[in-house]
Amino acid sequence: MRHTEVTAGAADIEPCGQPDHPDCGIRDVLDRVGDKWSVLVIVELAGGPRRFRQLQRAIDGISQRRLTLTVRRLERDGLVLRTVYPTVPAQVDYRLTETGASLTHLVRALADWSLEHRADIAGSRHSYDADHPGHDIR
Repeated sequence: MRHTEVTAGAADIEPCGQPDHPDCGIRDVLDRVGDKWSVLVIVELAGGPRRFRQLQRAIDGISQRRLTLTVRRLERDGLVLRTVYPTVPAQVDYRLTETGASLTHLVRALADWSLEHRADIAGSRHSYDADHPGHDIR
């Protein structure tokens, strides 16, 4: 089967957004839980509640703004619970909800897989780049 035959057949499939389409909502959820910063926040919170600065120190390279957006989105999606304590100054911590905690084994498996295969992937990238000079696809 050629790629044109595959894509031609795809036109017969109901687009997402139509009632009873099996893919509706999946992309939206995968965009959130597949985002690199969300994954790293979930991995960090799997160890227990953390304050904002603890998260920021634990997640190398994340800016304050990116972390703020990430935890807000995870909170909106019901994966993270933000608790404000009535102290001066106010203390805030973040923890996984039950739904968020149900993701941890999947995210940890992905993180473990990434660690196990990062050298193989780096080698493949190096070989590909050497074989395809001028095709920067990063």
